[in-house]
Amino acid sequence: MPYIKTIPEEQAENLVLEQYQAAQKLFGYVPNYTKAFSIRPNVYDSWWKLASSIRSKMHLRRYELVTFAAAMVMKCSY
Repeated sequence: MPYIKTIPEEQAENLVLEQYQAAQKLFGYVPNYTKAFSIRPNVYDSWWKLASSIRSKMHLRRYELVTFAAAMVMKCSY
């Protein structure tokens, strides 16, 4: 049972449906973080633009290491 209310893939429509379809095309599935933004899809668009801007200035390996280090500091087990 999720802690965050999300819109299930089969009930998605409009912008949420577009975001789910884009994620499906890019990753082959809809990641949980995409679903977590489903109640506020406009916030997801802003977050995606910010994250993409940050990633564009880094090599993928560095981005992954920074993400991992931040998760470790925050004690994130996900």
